[in-house]
This record gives sequence, C-alpha cells and structure tokens, in this order.
Amino acid sequence: MDTYSQKVMTHYAQAYQLLYKRSPKELRILENGWVHVNGAKMRVTELEFLTQQLQKEYHGQVSVVDRRSIVKRLLTWFTQ
Repeated sequence: MDTYSQKVMTHYAQAYQLLYKRSPKELRILENGWVHVNGAKMRVTELEFLTQQLQKEYHGQVSVVDRRSIVKRLLTWFTQ
C-alpha cells in the first residue's frame, strides 16, 4: 500500500471528522495515485488540496465560535 496515499487519506478523514462530526462514507486507495472518496474518484494530490480546504474551513468556524464566546463573556461582565 502506498504510504503517501494512506497518510493523505488519514489527514482527510481527521479533517472531515472535525468539520462534519462523522467519518467519510467511503475512503479507499485505488491504483496509480488515485483514491475513491465519498463516491468520487480523484488523484491523491486533489485529496490533499481538499484536506487543506477542510482544515481552513474548520479553523474559520473555530475562530467564529471563539469570538462568540468572548462577546458573551464581555456582555456578561458588562451586565454585572
């Protein structure tokens, strides 16, 4: 088994789990640098790019949640 493909798939599965709170439906290595992900056939390099996009989206959501938390704490402090 191609260790690079396996590593990329593992990172994708982790990012997907963080963002969607569930595992990807289908994730398997095909041949010659191709993988099958959630019903789509793509190159490993494309999956790597998709993983980066998921990670960016996740980190963007986390920062929104953090900002909301800060605003709530400030509002609580001001009302006291």
